[in-house]
Amino acid sequence: MTDHATPPGPAARQKFDTSVPHSARIWNYWLGGKDNYPVDEEAGDAYTAVFPGIVTIARSSRAFLRRSITYLVTEAGIRQFLDIGTGLPTADNTHEVAQRIAPETRIVYADNDPMVLAHARALLSSTPEGATAYVDANVLDPDRILAAAAEILDFTRPTALILSNILGHVADDDQARSIVTRLMDALPSGSYLSINDGSRGIDPVFEQAQDAYNESGAVPYILRTVGQITAFFDGLDLIDPGVVPVPLWRPDPTSPTPEPIGEHGGLARKP
Repeated sequence: MTDHATPPGPAARQKFDTSVPHSARIWNYWLGGKDNYPVDEEAGDAYTAVFPGIVTIARSSRAFLRRSITYLVTEAGIRQFLDIGTGLPTADNTHEVAQRIAPETRIVYADNDPMVLAHARALLSSTPEGATAYVDANVLDPDRILAAAAEILDFTRPTALILSNILGHVADDDQARSIVTRLMDALPSGSYLSINDGSRGIDPVFEQAQDAYNESGAVPYILRTVGQITAFFDGLDLIDPGVVPVPLWRPDPTSPTPEPIGEHGGLARKP
């Protein structure tokens, strides 16, 4: 087994308060995970009382991640992943999905949340043939992420960049696009970009619930229009069916007919 991690930064060494709800733990709760506390369950239940569909969004987001990674490994032949904003580990993390299919796959996770870092040991597992690493770095510092990831990944080979529900934490649209551009510029031709994020224009109740959450003093998460999410893929070749509600992206043919939700995603190849 080959596991690596950069030394924890100052944020990673902070103690976290389990008496205050935490967005990563709430998301983990909605996904059915166990890395949460009663205060997180209470906050999650309060949100679902206003908008029960948030559980569907959380689980559809994870299902999109699983299907897109499966496509990348089986159809695109990708064997390297850079997953930024990983959140707390649950079932079917990037390395689990990819290495089940191709054990030699190498994955670098990046996050700067002290709660996530506290669970990094669960992320740092790998097949003997591959590698899994954790980088303590903020999405707002793409150069640090790239420098640390380059110790594990070979950026002369096609790599998949995974940005799952992380760009909503970058409020400024120009800054978010600049981050995506900087990260993709470091990857060679044949690399891929996978993005999924909460969206506006599908479900007004979801939008009202999220706006109220953002005004509560919690770490905000900004919903973007479909056009704004699609713009992150400028200059890349979108894979069919393009940027769509995540349940509609190459759905499992054995599943019930999917319905649109306020979470859009897509996958694109760098020419």
